[in-house]
Amino acid sequence: MRARQLPADDAGCGWFAGLDPSPPARPLVGDRRVATAIVGAGFTGLAAARRFAELSPGDEVTVIDAQRAGYGAAGRSSGFVVDLAGFVAALAPTDADRFIHLSRLGIRLLLDRVEADGIDCAWDDTGWLHVAATDPGLQGLDGLAEWLKERGERYVRLDAEAMQTVIGSSYYRAGIRLPGSVLVQPAALVRGLAASLPEPVRLYEETPAVAVTPGSPAVVETPTGRLTADRVVVATNGQMGAFGLLRQRLFPLWTFGSLTRPLGADEQHRLGGESEWGVLAQDVLGSSVRRTRDQRILIRNTVHFSRRLEAPAAARQAACEEHRRAFAERFPELAGVELPHTWGGLMGMSANGRHFFGRLAENVWGAAGYNAAGIALGTVSGHLLADAALGHDSEDVDRMRALPGPRWFPPSPFSDLGIRWRLRGMEKASGGRI
Repeated sequence: MRARQLPADDAGCGWFAGLDPSPPARPLVGDRRVATAIVGAGFTGLAAARRFAELSPGDEVTVIDAQRAGYGAAGRSSGFVVDLAGFVAALAPTDADRFIHLSRLGIRLLLDRVEADGIDCAWDDTGWLHVAATDPGLQGLDGLAEWLKERGERYVRLDAEAMQTVIGSSYYRAGIRLPGSVLVQPAALVRGLAASLPEPVRLYEETPAVAVTPGSPAVVETPTGRLTADRVVVATNGQMGAFGLLRQRLFPLWTFGSLTRPLGADEQHRLGGESEWGVLAQDVLGSSVRRTRDQRILIRNTVHFSRRLEAPAAARQAACEEHRRAFAERFPELAGVELPHTWGGLMGMSANGRHFFGRLAENVWGAAGYNAAGIALGTVSGHLLADAALGHDSEDVDRMRALPGPRWFPPSPFSDLGIRWRLRGMEKASGGRI
């Protein structure tokens, strides 16, 4: 499994720009023999490392990442920690039960670490909102409300006036608030998780894996050394295809976000509404929008399909222009507020919205393809992957294995044509209103 390309994310992620500088990276140099080698220091890889250390405290666990910890998709998301969503409602009832149970386990695991290690990640469980601005979005909102009611889940239905009271904008026609749902500053969370890894976990950053060789033992090669391990976990989500893994089960999809500077006191007064919130759109390709604890506005929309592990500069610039338009439509009272930070993030997607969990090859394990819901699901997947790899069966491992996996699709270029056709159809269905 030799890497065909290495990740090269842009440096414009506003989440990281708001954090204190990290200590210098420590790359891997030389050869090491370890019990477990983990490729990828995002939510999945870090959760797996922590769990391996809990289950086998005397065994060395080594995590490597091509960049800094969390610098890939983990630290670039919108920070919505998902357990309830429209795509979950589309699952068979038993699968929805499993997904929600597992995602909430992931949330508990994260909260335990945030509280125990004092991770300052703007954890907010006031409850984010699903919102609608169009007739199709309203229909989707009605369906979501009916499903939530059938499940006995807590929710609050908001009309247009109530929506304006929450977010200070008259753009949305209705919304559903999910009390207890969680928002985070994703880069701060994943950086805190990496900084608090227990002994005997070792983290080496700026250390790309250039090859993974299954076997007994398995081997991970880097440009400056190698890891020989009893087992390897590949936790690179949308970058799995770079190793030739799951190429006909998962595909990479770029999405883009922009952040404003912190709003001044007068701007906050003009905006009104609550001081912190997040909205996810029911409308096709609708924007995710947040007002953050440090009083910045996040706009996230626009998707771009490419199998390259670097977002084209032209696609990022086009997304920035779309973000400016979406921002102006929602917040005309904030005219003149710029979006100085625009970045891309690479998601792992599947044709049927399901993720992969399990054994990839001899002594090689992996989990990936979270379809934009990877904070909670990625965390619990990494946690349970360690259990499965060490033979620690449990009801939660059984629940994870029982979830349907990603559907097979034809090889490239046929699948690429299909993906692009589907995205064009979604763009047409959105009517240009994102």
